[in-house]
Amino acid sequence: MRDFYPEDMAIRNHIFQVWHNSARLHGFLNYDSCVVENLSLLKRKAGEEITEQIYSFIDKSNRELALRPEMTPTLARMLIARQNSMQFPAKWYTIAQCFRYERMSKGRKREHFQWNLDIAGEPSTSAEAEIIAAAITAMRALGLTAGDIKVRINSRALMAELLIKHGIQQEHTASVFMAIDKYGKIPEPEIVKMLTAACLSEEGIKAVFEIMKINSIDAAKSAAGDESPAMRAIIEIWGAISTYGLTDFIEFDMSVVRGLGYYTGIVFECYDIKKEHRAIFGGGRYDNLISDLGGNKIPCVGMGFGDVVIAELLAEKGLLPTGSAPALVAVGCMDKPSMSLAIEIAVMFRNNGESVDLALAPEKPKNFFSRCSSAGFDRAVYIGPDDVKSRKIRIKDLKTRQETELSL
Repeated sequence: MRDFYPEDMAIRNHIFQVWHNSARLHGFLNYDSCVVENLSLLKRKAGEEITEQIYSFIDKSNRELALRPEMTPTLARMLIARQNSMQFPAKWYTIAQCFRYERMSKGRKREHFQWNLDIAGEPSTSAEAEIIAAAITAMRALGLTAGDIKVRINSRALMAELLIKHGIQQEHTASVFMAIDKYGKIPEPEIVKMLTAACLSEEGIKAVFEIMKINSIDAAKSAAGDESPAMRAIIEIWGAISTYGLTDFIEFDMSVVRGLGYYTGIVFECYDIKKEHRAIFGGGRYDNLISDLGGNKIPCVGMGFGDVVIAELLAEKGLLPTGSAPALVAVGCMDKPSMSLAIEIAVMFRNNGESVDLALAPEKPKNFFSRCSSAGFDRAVYIGPDDVKSRKIRIKDLKTRQETELSL
């Protein structure tokens, strides 16, 4: 897990601000929740792999609790609590701290922050399109283009249809999806082992790999047939994203199925163009989760966008903010008698809405201006005995080196 020094917080705040702004631009409402969740809820619907990664504990009241590994089960619980008084569709977002006990690797930490966008109560693919558009808005605000990233889209419902057409029974679907989710992440012989463990025959395993070779919407349409509801949904979302003007950012990818068991339809993942990093964000439709947890039938679409991979990609491309100076103006003084005027100057700037770093002890001019330059301040005011007598100060622009005199 991570500590965030000021320079790290500058990066985190930059990413968070883009997330907040992008959610606001697309009309999402902010929500939050406690980081501790009921273990039973997470075990029921967090997903097969995540269940093994939960940080769980028993509290002093002997309750089984856990640090949340993701936000969707918590969101479901919150929606159920107010389902009869809410207006749908509901567009909510949060930036949630999540915890998973898993092997550390590039782009993977045991603690991360995740931007979640969810739309509850909308059955059409317009919900998927809006969430993908909001995520791409964030990517563009961070400085990334269609030449840097691609959102890869598929449908679990389409994949299920094709598996059945190839004679793979429905009871094996979940295990096959888990294996497919590892495609491109682990060697193919390992995927074969997973499919064999799922009781697939040699012919069935061959069929899975044939399905994985489908690399276009036309090829998928040919394999699924004109009457496929899942194929129609894919075509609909393509049309919607085209209307947003974002077609350059998306691709069809049959290997995208997502590792969480509650997804029911369209799924998507975003990768850097060379796929050198882990997924930047991912999500999809989960129409049964609310009712499976005891609520009404509410169709939902959601997305999770972590802070770790995007920070690595932005660093690689030189797109991260530099410096961590919280203030625009630095005010310093030569001696203790000058401190009162320095405080007065700082208060004046602050009352005008300026961010000021006030030196807390006298320092030599050379040390003060050297510190100001290295810290990245815009302007500096240095107070000496002569300034105290004259009640005149000089505001130095540290970029142009020009000075402006101000009488108090």
